[in-house]
Amino acid sequence: MRRAIELAQLGEGDVEPNPMVGCVLVRDGEIIGEGFHQRFGGAHAEIEAIRSVARGDASGATAYVSLEPCCHHGKTPPCSEALIRAGITRVVVALTDPFSKVAGGGLKQLRDAGVEVTSGVLEDEAAVTCAPYLKLLRTGKPWVIAKWAMTMDGRIATTAGESQWITGEAARADVHHLRSRVDGIAVGMGTVITDDPMLNARSSDPSASPARIATRLVFCRHRLPPENSRLVTTASQIPLTLVIGRDLLSRGEARQQLDRLRILGANVIETNTDDEVQMVRAALLQMGALRMTNVMVEGGGELIASFFSAGQIDECHVYIGPLAFGGRDAPGPIGGAGIARLPDSPRFQIMSLEQIQDDVKVVYRCSESP
Repeated sequence: MRRAIELAQLGEGDVEPNPMVGCVLVRDGEIIGEGFHQRFGGAHAEIEAIRSVARGDASGATAYVSLEPCCHHGKTPPCSEALIRAGITRVVVALTDPFSKVAGGGLKQLRDAGVEVTSGVLEDEAAVTCAPYLKLLRTGKPWVIAKWAMTMDGRIATTAGESQWITGEAARADVHHLRSRVDGIAVGMGTVITDDPMLNARSSDPSASPARIATRLVFCRHRLPPENSRLVTTASQIPLTLVIGRDLLSRGEARQQLDRLRILGANVIETNTDDEVQMVRAALLQMGALRMTNVMVEGGGELIASFFSAGQIDECHVYIGPLAFGGRDAPGPIGGAGIARLPDSPRFQIMSLEQIQDDVKVVYRCSESP
């Protein structure tokens, strides 16, 4: 089962909004086939594993699957039926699929066909891999990743506002890889005005194409991106969505500017509030309705603070560069009013720790995330 979970992770960035799933086929104590869900709309893990078996004979094997086999006709036929036709005699499942069209139905179909079924094996480990998919199903909201680069002493810029570059080229390339596997990249208007970013995934290999092209998301409470900004001038090639507060919609000049931005290719999410926390929650629900599974918040500090205040940060990717800026006025990665009492802070646990040349990358996951 642990091997099935490892295989599942190979589909990260290619299969969403479907879940990452791996499958291992075992007969007489030996692995005879493996597979994982490789891309959205493509064959599921069980089908890939059956196809991988020498001479196509999987009869009498045990299938170890990280998520319950589907039992409905979607973009592909039911995997439960494929396992039965292949002569699989036992199926071991890590996690029951809460999707309404499955939700135990796959296991029931297997049992009704005389297949022995065991579930709950390494369930917690499988749930970690499927966490974004599970959150989207349970809450209607995407998994939220906060990302920032900071110095050894926790600053994201000098007292004069200089920030390029805190980390080296290899760490920045890793960020572009992260961008290539998420559905949305969010920033606030302060970042748009200060940095005029593109927010696209770029690779040092010109022949490489990203697994997916993320929608650029700009949170706009009281002002809109300039029409000559790089985000707007590329909106017809790379998706751009503006998350709009109520104040902007109440001003005639802003509505006219918004109409021009729409003509230039920008999409709009209206939140009907100017409260930053409520804007975040309302926007995430609309992103979930669009089946966005993973959204990354890149800054600035005020927007990240709004997501934290809304209780909507599930994971943090923190890049630590080998610099120290000092200065009591040098900004940190999270703005806002901050937390007054230690017990009120959300708790995170380290998922991975990696050295990237002279930089360090730490991935944290919120203990309270679904």
